[in-house]
Amino acid sequence: MILMPFRTKCMWRLLITALVHRSALFGCVWLVLTDAAADAAAFGIVVVGLATWLSLHLLPAKSPLVLWSFARHVPRFFVGSVKGGVDVARRAFSPDMRLNPGWRKVSSNLPDGGRVALGGELSLMPGTLCAGTVDGKLLVHLLDTEAGFDSGIPREEAEIAAMIGQTRSDAS
Repeated sequence: MILMPFRTKCMWRLLITALVHRSALFGCVWLVLTDAAADAAAFGIVVVGLATWLSLHLLPAKSPLVLWSFARHVPRFFVGSVKGGVDVARRAFSPDMRLNPGWRKVSSNLPDGGRVALGGELSLMPGTLCAGTVDGKLLVHLLDTEAGFDSGIPREEAEIAAMIGQTRSDAS
């Protein structure tokens, strides 16, 4: 079922890479959730295997994840989250609470899985919330439309595109 489209040598390499990356990701999540308990290892192997299979079934590998881009992205994302959280807290505790909430429709050239990742990441950033799609565009709620929260959206899209190996010519 999953293996059928992977007929060429290149496609097999992509499948193996996706299996390794996704298994490692789900394995790390399992270790964190169980505090690396040895008695949970047997069950963890089954759960990680099923999670990997399900992820490949629901979102087949089309291009390899560029791990270096992902590793570069994590610290910047963390710093941006903290800075945004401080800004939101400052606004919440401020007597005048300078807010100007509003909605933006954000176009994206990312494929479906990348667009979902972008929406999820935007929802994790303080001051923004992705509430779905309208006419193929992400519908993003901003805490303050004049604070520049939305200026980071194209940067996030570019970083996700780099992580999934999408170039500008792929986006067109």
